[in-house]
Amino acid sequence: MAKHWKKYVESKKTIDSSKLYTAAEAVEIVKKSIYTKFDPTIEIAINTFANPKYNDQMIRSTTILPHWTGKTKKIAVFISEDKAADIKKAWADIAWTENLLNDIKAWKFDFDILITTPEHIRDLAVVAKQLWPKGLMPSPKAWTVVQNVEQAVEEVKKGKIEFKLDKTGNIHAPIWKGSFDSIKLQENIESFIKAVEDNKPTWVKGKLIRKIVVSSTMGPWIQITF
Repeated sequence: MAKHWKKYVESKKTIDSSKLYTAAEAVEIVKKSIYTKFDPTIEIAINTFANPKYNDQMIRSTTILPHWTGKTKKIAVFISEDKAADIKKAWADIAWTENLLNDIKAWKFDFDILITTPEHIRDLAVVAKQLWPKGLMPSPKAWTVVQNVEQAVEEVKKGKIEFKLDKTGNIHAPIWKGSFDSIKLQENIESFIKAVEDNKPTWVKGKLIRKIVVSSTMGPWIQITF
């Protein structure tokens, strides 16, 4: 731990905490400050003026970043058996009903996202106690209960991510991997900021965004302009 802390302190010395960097500048600094042996995830955190205590100021949406985020998600689709083959052609990793239910009942979760349709969501009630604690219960708000399952699966595979306001008024999201192209990382950052701005609640008066920072896993935060 002491060794990691020393590297963190050294990397932080390259950052002027009183300065606001452009997205392009921040990307280069983040990449230079990476000291982990593994390929870290680059993350963005946006502090907002929205108050999560009020439902009319909540923010929850999805966006497809211009470039793949580097995180492969395994998708399961709860669908009727006669449609399973077609859904698998749409890149779903698991598409079934009874077999999937049995696995979930046995607390076996070989997937990261579970998608279903409005007509099938009620059938998942029998495994709700297994799905809710894992955050895997499909819901319309999370865009995992949809009519067009094929489109939903394809969008997730292309890098669709969900973002939402947390209890402290912040929004966090993974943007890219540290080893990836700087220009693409910058475009992902700018695209994500725009997606958040586009979902500004009506009842938030004035500016929505208070502060934006980016960092790599275990790395120091860098504040950027917006």
